[in-house]
Amino acid sequence: MSSIQLLVPDLPVADEILPYLREIDASRWYTNFGPLVRKLENGLVNELGEPELCAASIANCTLGLELSLYALGLAPGAKVLVPALTFAASALAVLRSGLVPVLADVDERTWLLSPEIALKALSRHNLGCVMPVAAFGCPQLAAEWDEFTRDTGIPVLIDAAGAFGNQTIGEMTTVVFSFHATKALGIGEGGLVVARDRERINRVRQLSNFGIDLSRGVSALVGTNAKMSEYHAAVGLAALARWPESKARRRKLAKEYGAVLHALCPDITLQARPLDGIYTIMQLLLPTGVDSRSVGSHLRSLGIETRCWYLPLLGMHPAFSGCVVDGELPVLRELVPRMLGIPFHLDLGREHIERICTALAGALLSAD
Repeated sequence: MSSIQLLVPDLPVADEILPYLREIDASRWYTNFGPLVRKLENGLVNELGEPELCAASIANCTLGLELSLYALGLAPGAKVLVPALTFAASALAVLRSGLVPVLADVDERTWLLSPEIALKALSRHNLGCVMPVAAFGCPQLAAEWDEFTRDTGIPVLIDAAGAFGNQTIGEMTTVVFSFHATKALGIGEGGLVVARDRERINRVRQLSNFGIDLSRGVSALVGTNAKMSEYHAAVGLAALARWPESKARRRKLAKEYGAVLHALCPDITLQARPLDGIYTIMQLLLPTGVDSRSVGSHLRSLGIETRCWYLPLLGMHPAFSGCVVDGELPVLRELVPRMLGIPFHLDLGREHIERICTALAGALLSAD
């Protein structure tokens, strides 16, 4: 019996990209905010459904987070609240910006850092910024974070790496998306910084181009080279052309998966996230007392790949040993031993889903 992979990227094939490569050949413009990059930025903003938004493409999401933090003008050493349950890039961007990550707990239903959690952390820490994460593609409620900023004066930067198509922007937040190969809209590497504040986005764009003030031809800011190339934009435009089909297929997969899981594994809990979202990860919460390591081992013995996404928690990584942790993280302490990621990608058919869920049901039965 063949194995079932955990994650299979879904990128445009060569024939889909070729017309855009020919545009590059014709223009001989390869980087430095070329016509394909601008066309991709406009297309992505249109896809977000709000043409008045401002956006800057970026070489990758991690650099987008770094430059967005820089653009906020935070004092060196300022504290940034980050959920302990996220990919390492979130906290790395904070550290590389000369700031201090404060690792926070998450909501027990959404598995996200929430404004309520941030307000409690604010009573214990002098925060310069909050970086909530749209973990597993589940969108943050931008309107609630706008209210948080109005009440506290603290800026909010949403790490929406895996949530393009799900995450709204809000009035005051900055949002950063990833187009890494593993994302629903994948181009290999790339990102997008989005906000309503045009000055903030212009600052991010300037920072991505060595901090150069083009009107004077001098580096006015301590920037870096974080521009997206025309070649990545070519893949991005091909991916955007097939996006309607990709969205529909991912929504169908998630709906079908959820129904089979509910029928065969009723004791499994899923993240409280929008049912019509566009997802790339299926993370489960196993019943109380069931250890994800033993269940994962059982599935792998049957040729089904698994992973405990975003685990261990950030505070367990050597790179973050010096970070501040906001209390005992009681919700995460209870959730982490029971979290398990199972295969989710567009190569899966109904027979794969049933095989995975049947194996999972058998593993849970053995664990009782």
